[in-house]
Amino acid sequence: MSTQSEPDWFKSSYSGSEGDSCVEVAFAPGRVHVRDSKEEDGPRFVVSPAVWQDFLGRVRR
Repeated sequence: MSTQSEPDWFKSSYSGSEGDSCVEVAFAPGRVHVRDSKEEDGPRFVVSPAVWQDFLGRVRR
């Protein structure tokens, strides 16, 4: 049985006003959780903070 609580999810400030096409992220010690905002109970994946920073750097370029 898990005692972990659900992480605090947030959407990008670049999200549209309808919120129909957004990715949400949540930070936890040593992990970054990512999910589709339309499917809160759907699949999600977890990456390390270093991988997340690398991804963001590549997107910005």
